[in-house]
Amino acid sequence: MKIAIVGASGAVGQEFLKILEERPLPIDELLLFGSPRSAGRTYRFRGEELTVKLLQHNDDFKGADFALTSAGAGTSREFAETITRHGAVMIDNSSAFRMEEDVPLVVPEVNPGDAKQAPRRIIANPNCTTIQMVVALNAIERLSHIERVHVATYQSASGAGAAAMDELVRQYAQLGAGEEPTVEKFAFQLAYNVIPHIDVFTENDYTKEEMKMFNETRKIMHSDVRVSATCVRVPVMRAHSESVWLETERPVSVAEAREAFAKAPGVVLMDDPAGKVYPMPLFLAGKDPVYVGRIRRDLTSERGLTFWCVSDQIRKGAALNAVQILETLL
Repeated sequence: MKIAIVGASGAVGQEFLKILEERPLPIDELLLFGSPRSAGRTYRFRGEELTVKLLQHNDDFKGADFALTSAGAGTSREFAETITRHGAVMIDNSSAFRMEEDVPLVVPEVNPGDAKQAPRRIIANPNCTTIQMVVALNAIERLSHIERVHVATYQSASGAGAAAMDELVRQYAQLGAGEEPTVEKFAFQLAYNVIPHIDVFTENDYTKEEMKMFNETRKIMHSDVRVSATCVRVPVMRAHSESVWLETERPVSVAEAREAFAKAPGVVLMDDPAGKVYPMPLFLAGKDPVYVGRIRRDLTSERGLTFWCVSDQIRKGAALNAVQILETLL
């Protein structure tokens, strides 16, 4: 099997390398591609030294079975034909194709069958916040149809890439030294702050990030569920958190919900408030599952539940989900 990684030097590209190293996939050849800035860099994979090639419109993808791409929506749109024309399946981590009708949007724990209906040989990886939420929601959907969801996200710097993570570290160092902090990757200083603004605002005053959660959830779950989100950047290095309120067609008890979460694929239950057991990003960064806790009855609705979930944005929220799609196809 021949696999290509596009955007190999980015945060998600580096996570692709780690995950492929860890998992027992029968990879015969791994190709790395990147921008002019990253071309020529070398990385070790399974004992070999691999060099990043410049991404170009040529026949470099001939013979490739899969391409894991994470180089931004513009690059994905520009190079999709180049990547797929010789038969490779492109599993794309950008927003470029997510809402196109002939491109499946896949979270393997929720809708694995959709991955096999990809007429353009393109499969879209959902947004990180959507992925972790639908993995958790799917456990409840199996008990009773979810009619509406309210969610507030607490998104780490990792969601904006490696440079954003570096900026957060730099800001704390600069502020500690009495200097003005560097502000380039975020709208405002993130250190010692939270920013209720991720991506651009749309006409309805929700941001694109918030509208992704509405639209993508419905496509992945094949559902008419309505999702109202507020997405917030917080000064956490890695792993996103979400506070979720949902309302189902019939009342679902807390006990039922706990049992469903405990059995759900890709979910780990961490729910013992009396023992101070609940998910936190500090301790769950670098882990694969979606962790769920603080499960309780919603006091505003007889058919409502609320819970808290945490998942690593770079792993399950991006690279791991893409590799799981690949494994689903195999």
